[in-house]
Amino acid sequence: MKLLFNGPFACALLFAGVFFTGCTSPSPDAVFSSDPSQPPPTMTNTYQTPDYAFARFSKGDTLDVTLSDAGPDITFPPYEETIKEDGTITMSLVGSIQAAGKTAGELQKAIHDLYVPKFYRRLTVTVKSSSDRVYYVSGEVHGPGRLAYIGGTTVTKAITAAGGLTDFANPKRVWLIRSTGQRIRVYYDKALKDPTQDPIVYPDDQINVERKWW
Repeated sequence: MKLLFNGPFACALLFAGVFFTGCTSPSPDAVFSSDPSQPPPTMTNTYQTPDYAFARFSKGDTLDVTLSDAGPDITFPPYEETIKEDGTITMSLVGSIQAAGKTAGELQKAIHDLYVPKFYRRLTVTVKSSSDRVYYVSGEVHGPGRLAYIGGTTVTKAITAAGGLTDFANPKRVWLIRSTGQRIRVYYDKALKDPTQDPIVYPDDQINVERKWW
């Protein structure tokens, strides 16, 4: 009798353990939510920036291109050009180069590969934008409007540059809206304490701080 009792009882315990373990499986991690009904995340994760979010050159941007380190007796004049309507710039020896849609690093590599090894054994290429690049902050901040883009700007830094939150701001309803249309909800107080919760801002992004309602 003792063996008959312990066998079924042990099986029942094992089944219950498997059942409840399956019911409590963790859901996929999320750092920023696009769902306003969701509470702030409790897990710490590193925000992974999607490829399209990196700052990319556009038609009308003015680029400064510097070529150097080709050799001790080789010098290059300063080069500046505005990206044309077809998205290209034109450089000596190599002709037309697609620039619009590329990051600085991608365009540097493209120019380098056109010159090396066909024309030079080695070459350093540096590309910078001299155009006015901006982002926008709206809603409950003291100085809403269009702000000059500076590399490394995050949502909390952008809000600080816009004068900080007003007394009517809802720190739990801050939205970063990418130029692609992607909406990312940022919890301001949490982002101040944890850099992984404070996404990078790129040119033409928008930040909107909603008003709180009592």
